[in-house]
Amino acid sequence: MDLIKSLIDFLLHLDTYLDAWANQYGLLLYAILFLIVFTETGLIVMPLLPGDSLLFAAGALAARDTNDLSVGVIIPLLIVAALLGDNVNYFVGKTLGSKIKMRERILFFKREYITETEQFYAKYGGQTVIMARFIPIVRTIAPFVAGAGSMDYGRYIKFCIVGAIVWVVSITFLGYFFGNIPFVQKNFELVVFGIIGLSVMPMVVGLIKRKLQRAQP
Repeated sequence: MDLIKSLIDFLLHLDTYLDAWANQYGLLLYAILFLIVFTETGLIVMPLLPGDSLLFAAGALAARDTNDLSVGVIIPLLIVAALLGDNVNYFVGKTLGSKIKMRERILFFKREYITETEQFYAKYGGQTVIMARFIPIVRTIAPFVAGAGSMDYGRYIKFCIVGAIVWVVSITFLGYFFGNIPFVQKNFELVVFGIIGLSVMPMVVGLIKRKLQRAQP
């Protein structure tokens, strides 16, 4: 219970924690940011790390004069972290995909998840990889399922690169240009809730549509 409270506090006050770490660890904060983004995108068992909020807070921190962090370093560094994480996730999925298809489930992954996602990829194509970038949990699962499914790596990596660049650049620059507005600084937890809400909205809308379609005679 204490761990959950600590995680929630960390999420809601990311800017405060990152500022403290910047003062305590200096440029080592780059490595911490890299590891968090890589872990969220690369380890299928860690889908709840604060990717979007972290990028926003990192951008805001880079705009302050209280540390030596540079947005010119943060952006390419975290793009690389996201790409490495995605590739690890993809090849783990490729390795385990056949095993999942032969069995009903492995851990929390069911065979039907791969089937449904393959159909989604077939319908929307590679843009699915880009869209998944902006949805928490889905951005962790999507590379795994892409590898476990039938998506060709050459096709996957093109959309993966575009998605990583658009995701990191857009949200980091939002934090860089707007994160230090007094209202945002004083109400950072509301901003975090807003980012989370916007991120999960497509998933919620999709679930509602599916339920409505199933309810139709």
